[in-house]
Amino acid sequence: MNEVVFTGFPGFIASQLIQKHAQQNEAISAIILPSERNKAEKEASRIEKETHCRPIKLIEGDITQPDLGIADEDQAYLKAKEVTFWHLAAIYDLAVPRDLAWKVNVEGTRQVNEFVAELPRLKRYIYFSTAYVAGNREGTIYENELLRPEAFKNFYEETKFEAELLVEKMKDLMPITIIRPGIVRGHSVTGETIKFDGPYFFLNLIDRVKFLPAIPFVGRSKSYINVVPVDYILDASIYLSKLDAASGQTVHLTDPNPHPVEEVYRGMVHLMTGKNPKGRLPHKLAEISLSIAPVRKGLGVEIETLDYLTWTADFDTKNAELLLKGSSIRCADFLETMPAMVEFYNMHKNDKKFQIPIH
Repeated sequence: MNEVVFTGFPGFIASQLIQKHAQQNEAISAIILPSERNKAEKEASRIEKETHCRPIKLIEGDITQPDLGIADEDQAYLKAKEVTFWHLAAIYDLAVPRDLAWKVNVEGTRQVNEFVAELPRLKRYIYFSTAYVAGNREGTIYENELLRPEAFKNFYEETKFEAELLVEKMKDLMPITIIRPGIVRGHSVTGETIKFDGPYFFLNLIDRVKFLPAIPFVGRSKSYINVVPVDYILDASIYLSKLDAASGQTVHLTDPNPHPVEEVYRGMVHLMTGKNPKGRLPHKLAEISLSIAPVRKGLGVEIETLDYLTWTADFDTKNAELLLKGSSIRCADFLETMPAMVEFYNMHKNDKKFQIPIH
């Protein structure tokens, strides 16, 4: 029987993927950090109760170590199975320091690649990259290219690029599917998420300045923002993991019909306050303000967010569309489903477990 193995549990996307597999009663293992055991046990227990699946096997390890720091008996267990291996463990923080990002995202992926290469009955290796390996490249970004940009907007992008390069080199040796998601938000129908980052920084900002007589636009932007609901990422990546044609492919799970940044911001302001934005805060002034830590923390916004307001690029999704053609899987429209996102945010915005630490 096929064993579905994950890194990155109990993170949000890994947990959701495991829940989806559990609903099909598939055999599941998760490689977890010892420090995450309590949290992982609670999450595994919740999934088991909700889905009535077989027990989820938790394997202690560390992806930055040789053989992923896994005990010999656990290695033997995995090597005896036919395995579909999902690698999601990474530091996703836009403000992450370079040394930490390099250790986990690059060296961790190198160790995972070496471990997966030793699995004698590997069915598929699914690596979660990001569409933002594009760095500061502009124009159309294609799925079948991995070109080094002149610069990256942050160390998260840089280290995910370097990690994807390592996985790309392994495509001739094993069946690999590389997933490049856009900016992930909560579920398109329920709005559910476990942390408020990415597009939620806008909601934090709007919520904390809504006492003002008018909420201004931030700078002037002609850019489009590529935000995708987690249910699209889950459904599409699971479908691709079982599709023979997706082996050896890199796929943009991005919004094929993204909206302009200013249109999205206007929608958020209207849903949060009942009014439209008025006036403009110069981009440079926003940058200077967010360079001050107490301002960033007070507004709940990382300064790196500003880089995405003026970045002009679009993601080609022809490969994704071709591979998903046989399914009914589509990316929900952001503006149409934004009310569920804002409603969930408003219900949980004062719960500290949803707010990420601002550096």
